Order: sequence, then C-alpha cells, then structure tokens
Amino acid sequence: MEFLDAVFNRRTTNGPFRPDPVSPEHQQLLIRAAAAAPSQFNSQPWRFVLIEDRTTIETVAAISGQSMTEVMGAGTFFDRYKKYFRFSQKEMDAARSGMLFDKLPALLRPFTSRAFTPSGQQLMNRLRVPQKLGEENRRLVAGSPLLIGVMLERGEYRPGELSGFYSVFSMGAAMENLWLTTVELGMGIQFVSFPMEAPHHWDRIVRMLHVPDELELMAVYRLGYLPERTHRPAIDWSSRERRRPSQFVFRETCATPQQGWDDDVRPGSA
Repeated sequence: MEFLDAVFNRRTTNGPFRPDPVSPEHQQLLIRAAAAAPSQFNSQPWRFVLIEDRTTIETVAAISGQSMTEVMGAGTFFDRYKKYFRFSQKEMDAARSGMLFDKLPALLRPFTSRAFTPSGQQLMNRLRVPQKLGEENRRLVAGSPLLIGVMLERGEYRPGELSGFYSVFSMGAAMENLWLTTVELGMGIQFVSFPMEAPHHWDRIVRMLHVPDELELMAVYRLGYLPERTHRPAIDWSSRERRRPSQFVFRETCATPQQGWDDDVRPGSA
C-alpha cells in the first residue's frame, strides 16, 4: 500500500471487529510505528499498555457503557458537543465539519429536532435511551480483541508548560503513526472516550491497569481486524467531510485565504 493511500483511507472504526486475536507480529509493528514518531529532544514521553485479557476488556467495556449511560442521561454530553452535530446533509454541506447523523436508530429519530432541550432530555431518559445506548457501547468495546492504553510521563506532561505541549504533540504523532499502520494491516481502531467523560469511571480504569504515579493515562483505544463486509453502525460517530482549503489555509498572512485548491481535494475521514 502506498503511504498516501493509508493517509486518505484512514478510518475511525465504529462497528465490530472480527473475533480473531491480533497477532504478536502486528502488535509489535504497531508499537514500533508509534515509537518512530518525533518527540522534543527525543524524549519519547509515551508509554503503552497492551490488553488482551478478556476479563479486563469486558470490565473496561462495562465501565465504558456505564459512562455513556451517565453522561447521556445527565445531558452533559449533548451540552458539550452539540456544536459538532449535524442532522441533515444541508447542515453538513454548510459546515463541512462535525458529525453527520444521517442514520440513527429508531429510538433516537424522534429527538433530533429537540435533542438539546430539557424536554427532549427528559423524554429520552423516561424511555431509557441512555441505557440502551450504553449497552450498545458496552457490547462494541467487549467485542474488541485488543485494547491499547497510551500514557505520558508526568515529568514531561505538565499542563500549562511547554513540556506539556510538546509531550501531547508527540503522543499525537505516535498515535497517528499507529493509526495509519492499522490501515496497512487491515485493522480498525477507535478511541474509547466515554470513560473520560466521567472522571470517577476513568479512575477505575487507571487503578485496574495499575498505572504508576509517574505516568498519566491519556487514552484507551480498541483495535481489531476488520470484517470483509461491514454495515454502518446504528450511531455512526464519523464523517468523511472536510473543510475546503480556503476555509483553513492562508497565504502569506492570515488575511488572505488560499485560493484555487478547493476543487482538488481528496476526501478525508474521521
């Protein structure tokens, strides 16, 4: 596979994986690719924990499902991220960013017009929509053959200081290397984000993984091999729309948007 093919075919996997375990050779290659990323002064501040134990994966899945149920039920998720939600192609064409929810499960369709109102939230809670979504999330994470936790050295990760910026920037480069490698290997990857929305649940994962005091658990990802045929999941948390270059690229100064590139852009992916 050509490098640019991997870049432009990168995906977030929102559906299930095959049950096959990820081979040791592929696990090693993923980590080697991550470790090839640049870092300030070659500090290499990242650390990784690979998780294949079924009990641990199922516990993380349960925590993820519980977290989703809580934040959806409290309304905090919608309050925090509503600016990214698009419920029609017209909205997406105008914004060219965010998530297009053009395929929703039947239980959510009645709420698209009032998802961010108190009455809509109350009705969703009465119908136990957060619980149903949380259970779907639990099953999805539980079906993953591999989880990877990425950590940073606390000595490097100091929020508010330049070293903190450098370490997070380096971690992002490392994870992008790993992510692009999944494309080459016929694998998928997704951020297990909901426990981070509920800090008391995130702390449970930190304790379960025995993360030492000198490290900060930054993220957990689910990985696995992709099935030959996939169906879009009930809630597709991704979008292939990208802003036009004239919307985010400037020439010489920030007063002059880039012109002439908008019609020559390969589609991206979330």
